[in-house]
Amino acid sequence: MQKLLGLGIIIICVFGGFVLASGRLIALWQPAELIIIFGAGMGAMVLAHPKTVLIDLKNQLADLFGKKTDRNATMKELLSVMHALLEMVRKQGMKAIDEHVESWQQSSFFLQYPKVHSDPVLIQFITDNFRMLSMGKITAHELENILEQEIIALEEDLLKPSEAMHTTGEAMPGFGILAAVMGIIITMSKLDGPLMAIGLHVGAALVGTFIGIFMCYCLFEPLSNALATKVSHKIKLLECVKSIMVSHVSGKSPILAVDAGRKLIDREAKPSFIEMEKWLTDKAA
Repeated sequence: MQKLLGLGIIIICVFGGFVLASGRLIALWQPAELIIIFGAGMGAMVLAHPKTVLIDLKNQLADLFGKKTDRNATMKELLSVMHALLEMVRKQGMKAIDEHVESWQQSSFFLQYPKVHSDPVLIQFITDNFRMLSMGKITAHELENILEQEIIALEEDLLKPSEAMHTTGEAMPGFGILAAVMGIIITMSKLDGPLMAIGLHVGAALVGTFIGIFMCYCLFEPLSNALATKVSHKIKLLECVKSIMVSHVSGKSPILAVDAGRKLIDREAKPSFIEMEKWLTDKAA
């Protein structure tokens, strides 16, 4: 909703200001300029990036404008999942969670936590690394290094759609100039015509420059930043899991290990220790 509100403010203010300045919106409707600029932008994006990045970009944009994610509820579920897993390990050993981490898609345990279960990056990070812990002894320092490198690799991969949007956005003013130059070329061939026709052609060429600048600074760049912010929220979840698992391997009790992860949560979604303890107690009960 907030993203749509921002988009609405941009459109109303830019085009409303144009109308208030006695501009005619019909003058901005130049299909040829739109085809050149959008076609060049989309073609460049397809040429520069692999298919997987384009698919991820589509999915991330759909997620961005989809139903807003309740970050507090997601964090609550994540802390509850990690605490429950560590309690099972404490009471019954690593073998107790084997069936859940090996087949998390059908696991009755993970199905109790739909927000965690529906996030493939998060759930695979949890299950893969619990599986690794069950395979042999590892020190906290070694585990921290392994998880840190994995998070860095995942972040780079998840940010590729945002970077693709950013790169294309940076190029849009250039594509606008391209369309404008082509419009001027057409205008030069009409110099022997009436002044009104020449003015219309020059105006159409300038619309190309406007569209390129508008697409860059009002759409592509803000969307790129919004996608990057969504990725940073996802990475924060992974860092929370990393801290909990490292604390567990260091010998901390489940509640203290989970609290180590809680401390990494940003202020917007961070619960107090008392709130977290109440969640975990209620869930255990």
